[in-house]
Amino acid sequence: MAVAVAVVTAATGLAGTAFAAPSPGVERSAASAAPSATAVVEAARTAAFAHASATGVSQGDDLHAQDVMIDPEGARHVRFVRTHNDLPVLGGDLVVHLDRRLGYTGVTRAADHAVKPAAAKAKLTAGQAAAKAAQAAKGDAGSARLVVDARGGASALAYQVTVTGKDSARTVVVDAVTGKVRSNTPTRDEFLSPKLLDALRERGETLDPATGTGSGAAVSGLVGSRGAGAAAYPSAAKGTGKTLFVGTVGLTTTQTSRGHYQLKDPNRYGTETRDAKGSYTEKFSAGTKLTNTTNVWGNGATTSRVSAAADAQYGITKTLDFYKSTFQRKGIANNSKPAQAMVHWGKQVANAFWDPTCNCMLYGDGDGQMFKKPLVVLDVTGHELTHGVVEATANLQPTFVDSDGNQYGEPGSLNESLADIFGSNVEFYAKNTKDTPDYLVGEKLGLAQKFLRRLDHPSLDKLEGTIDYWSEDTYYTEVHAGSGVSSHAYYLLAEGSGKKTINGVNYNSPTYHNIAVKGIGRTKATAIYYRALTRYMVSTTDFHQARTATLKAAKDLYGASSTEYKTVDKSWAAVNVTAANTPSVRH
Repeated sequence: MAVAVAVVTAATGLAGTAFAAPSPGVERSAASAAPSATAVVEAARTAAFAHASATGVSQGDDLHAQDVMIDPEGARHVRFVRTHNDLPVLGGDLVVHLDRRLGYTGVTRAADHAVKPAAAKAKLTAGQAAAKAAQAAKGDAGSARLVVDARGGASALAYQVTVTGKDSARTVVVDAVTGKVRSNTPTRDEFLSPKLLDALRERGETLDPATGTGSGAAVSGLVGSRGAGAAAYPSAAKGTGKTLFVGTVGLTTTQTSRGHYQLKDPNRYGTETRDAKGSYTEKFSAGTKLTNTTNVWGNGATTSRVSAAADAQYGITKTLDFYKSTFQRKGIANNSKPAQAMVHWGKQVANAFWDPTCNCMLYGDGDGQMFKKPLVVLDVTGHELTHGVVEATANLQPTFVDSDGNQYGEPGSLNESLADIFGSNVEFYAKNTKDTPDYLVGEKLGLAQKFLRRLDHPSLDKLEGTIDYWSEDTYYTEVHAGSGVSSHAYYLLAEGSGKKTINGVNYNSPTYHNIAVKGIGRTKATAIYYRALTRYMVSTTDFHQARTATLKAAKDLYGASSTEYKTVDKSWAAVNVTAANTPSVRH
């Protein structure tokens, strides 16, 4: 398994911040002041085996570096995926933490048990496993590969199979000894869950969100644009997008020759939007390139197929700019590669997805009945692309999925929450007057309750039944509904409890047992959650572990005695997540 190693330097803009010193007595190794990424990986791998009782690494395990993060204060973190006897391990990921001298300081691990499976040989053939997977997911099965499934508190030898249907794809894991289906998970994350779509049908809601008129002049002054006399092609050019939802916006496009343009941004790694033309393809190369001779894209209405593409391209580039400007993250996977999208995907698809298979965004046009517009709203794009960021970092996974495709479990809820948190931050970053920055998600979808979810008071979302506080039943809550726990904690950290008006939107955030919380501001709260995601979360992180991760991040950035650290602790207590009520048994 070859995994590219990226070096990430956290940028917080927090000059003069006090950082916690390394724990006393930790092992230290000789290293240069600025070791190479290779040296950091090797030190982390060596430390993982040297501290096997803590890291859970054992004979037969190999660690493959997925990410290397170097913090300004000197800490180093290496995220590994694992193989056991050359078989990929599901739920075997871990992050090894080092000090500036490459001494081991700790580990964050997904599996709290040895990953060696009880059975060493499969009883099922690959063909038998593929057949069982196809039956379970009701589609066409690809080839089955042997893996070790270390999720769920024990390890087993299993087959992993991708099963595709006309408009869906699922990953099915089949026990290689018993033939039992261990998991059956959608590969794409749907913005609108099956549960929500059922609720809308029951209510008879028809969503036809208002769109713009496309009026207004082109926005000029984009970085990297060439003048009219440019002779070298391809080159960056200043274009105009007449979008459905955010009015007339500036877009950087590619001038391919004199008077010819393509909806592709050369200043953002070649980020591009294409037209799927109603196909269900998961190959971006199969999408139709969008070109024209005017460098004006769309007309602000659905009568132009390109209007939705202008929304998508704008939302994607703003999301990329937010991550780069705020965290120096270069692209979704931090590898300086383009973000890609296809609009008009499928026929009568009332959804939008982040699709790991094509590594791109897919936008449906709506089903023409319940939802009548393409799902290309700004915070939807920020939300879905953040799923790509999560996939490239902690890779938080649902714990189980029901027969209708609804996902459950706290890691999945945390994934949805982070997508809402950073998706709302994209709005604040964009500062588009046609889409007021707020702590609401899906407020432009035309729902009767005026939003889909909200971070200040999640339970006001009656459609999904989103929850405000943690309880032992949260494990059994659908992930979009369960996301309210950490979204609420984040809002309280940023803005505090009680009544508040921001950009003309009224908020009133309640707390568990009426705990009063004074916020530290969105900038600091967002820095803490991003560092927690990238350094201290893994595929199985639940809400109590997320509390620990954000506390560690706050300690890194501001110190253990800081107001910021104490407020993180209080914000989690205010949603009933405390050290005292940590479950004794992890799900």
